[in-house]
Amino acid sequence: MRLEENYIETNGIRLRVVEAGPKSGPPVLLLHGFPEFSYGWRKQFPALVEAGFRVIAPDQRGYNLSDKPKGVKAYRVEELVNDVVGLIDALDYEKVNLVGHDWGAIVAWTLAIRQPKRLHRLGILNVPHPAVMRRFLQRDLDQIRRSWYAFFFQLPWLPEARMRAGDWRGAARAMRGSGRLHTFTNGDMVEYKKAWSQPGTMNAMINWYRAAARYGLQMPKDLRVHVPTLMLWGMKDVALTHRMARPSMEYCDDGRLVLFQDATHWVQLDAAEQVNELLIEFVKS
Repeated sequence: MRLEENYIETNGIRLRVVEAGPKSGPPVLLLHGFPEFSYGWRKQFPALVEAGFRVIAPDQRGYNLSDKPKGVKAYRVEELVNDVVGLIDALDYEKVNLVGHDWGAIVAWTLAIRQPKRLHRLGILNVPHPAVMRRFLQRDLDQIRRSWYAFFFQLPWLPEARMRAGDWRGAARAMRGSGRLHTFTNGDMVEYKKAWSQPGTMNAMINWYRAAARYGLQMPKDLRVHVPTLMLWGMKDVALTHRMARPSMEYCDDGRLVLFQDATHWVQLDAAEQVNELLIEFVKS
């Protein structure tokens, strides 16, 4: 499989974008989360390309080789969504199939709610609907406890220092500790450390959390998702309780939920074959 690396202007910044598959194929846009980059979809690219899709995965704003605007305000969810809409325009698509994991799923949910006409279908991995997330963070003690790191990330400079210390020992421990024994290989961690080592990257990545706390999310009155939605959820997620999954489906006009008993937050890696089959079936249908 030949990967194409491009740099695309969108919303006043430049994103590094990895693409593969026939240019005439139905577009599938993959949005990674924290603390990954486009490499986080390494187990999806081959299967989706083989199925005939045009697969597109950007390093989102602040990550790896993409631009890293200064200041917390530059990482508001509204800007992140505008990056993706601009990317869709730059690639000359009217609509795409959008799949998001972790923070990428938050961006995907928001885009689907605000601009459903830009999407054919929506795939969500291990992140609840924004309204459900807000409710659980306000009332659910278990989820508040699980989100301790998001509160820690509100501190200045210290989170970056903790993640960077000892050749990124803190960041690597956080990733490996939240997955299964073999979710991340030593080779994978080499790739992630290269990405984290790009100047300004860790600060920019954590600014996503700071911006969410400071500026919130301005949502329309209608929070329903009108495009067909597939949610895949690894039930051994240490950061997000699976109890938020079913309530999220109540916001979807046409939603399907699949739970993976033995998968962690990194369901696309832990259950890659099943995830790929479900995504291909969903998009083709």
